[in-house]
Amino acid sequence: MNDLQTRALVTGGSGGIGAAICRRLAAAGHFVYIHANRGIDAARGTADDINAGGGRAEAIQFDVTDAASTRAAAEAILQSGPVQILVNNAGIHDDAVFPGMSPQQWHGVIDVSVNGFYNVTQPLVLPMIRTRWGRIINISSVSALTGNRGQVNYAAAKGALNAATRALSLEVASRGITVNAIAPGIIATAMAEPAFDAATIAALVPMKRAGSPQEVAALAGFLASREAGYITGQVISINGGMI
Repeated sequence: MNDLQTRALVTGGSGGIGAAICRRLAAAGHFVYIHANRGIDAARGTADDINAGGGRAEAIQFDVTDAASTRAAAEAILQSGPVQILVNNAGIHDDAVFPGMSPQQWHGVIDVSVNGFYNVTQPLVLPMIRTRWGRIINISSVSALTGNRGQVNYAAAKGALNAATRALSLEVASRGITVNAIAPGIIATAMAEPAFDAATIAALVPMKRAGSPQEVAALAGFLASREAGYITGQVISINGGMI
């Protein structure tokens, strides 16, 4: 198999971390499907930039919480061949202290991270298995490892994703497929900036700075490479020494 022929799907590819991962995978020679739901215009902009720079990318739109539309999108992608690199990056915050957390806040966050993981991954994994090579990378969070006030829903969702990572890695390891999770800490994205000022970051992070989306993408790019073929079932933190 030539890496130039591999195809990647990145969910949540319109956000800061997702877009950086898309660019990194495209730079490595992969064809990248950039998924978005509400952020489809941003995903198309990233795809245009990649294509203009000599890479290959296409923006696609569906709601990962809608099982039927996600399966239809997966089947459309599979008509052109298997996806061998899958990055489950889609996720949302809807923070509230637990006594005041609404059912909508609980179920909404769980739905995107946990049910979205199932809805996207399940129809793609058997075609991947048939190729006997693949990379599944799940974007988790430091909140799943340490907990965080106001994020019981988010920590629960990402903790479930970590457990699914480990279990799925055991099922597909003999088929040349690795499954790993990346757990970022404070990363300089539009989602994080309102929540963390410089003083807060300095207090929480031993390196005294936020990480960059490109640093997360570099780790994802390595895990997606052939060189990372003996790393599987791991939750790898990238948090400037927070834990």
